[in-house]
Amino acid sequence: MTAEADVLDELRRLRSRIPQLTGSLAASVDGLVLAQDAPGVEPEGVAALTAAALGVAVRLAQATGQGDFREVLVRGVHGYVATYAAGRNAVLTVLAQDRVNVGRLHLEGRRASARIGELVDEAAARAEPPPQPSAPWTPTETPPTRPAPPTRTRTARTPASPRPAANARTTTES
Repeated sequence: MTAEADVLDELRRLRSRIPQLTGSLAASVDGLVLAQDAPGVEPEGVAALTAAALGVAVRLAQATGQGDFREVLVRGVHGYVATYAAGRNAVLTVLAQDRVNVGRLHLEGRRASARIGELVDEAAARAEPPPQPSAPWTPTETPPTRPAPPTRTRTARTPASPRPAANARTTTES
């Protein structure tokens, strides 16, 4: 299974554990949809808004001395939107009806976000090329050259002669 399929599977399991969920999606911290199970919602728009809210929430947590971002809960007239940190590279956003048990929502949302974070971070680590050791410079090679910076010289300054002001007004008394 690919990471996307595993994440989608986790989103579906989350919905089965909380029947009041109306949708969920995993997004990158940049606002790109990784996987979604949110019928009736435009996932790209929700992912972009999640990234914007994440930026504000991270700054708010840091500015108030509360540490690293963990979660945000928004309650609207018709229900909840909860966003959870999911590792270093992703966030989980869930949509729930107003009658959801918020404690259960947090419990299951935190578990699912931890699992999604593991999946996404592992996939990101596999996708990164291993660091290539740079070849050491050997004295038989000509070292790379850079153009020399321009040389600046100082010259002695002569005292400035008094200059008339450009827009000075003179008045004479009659």
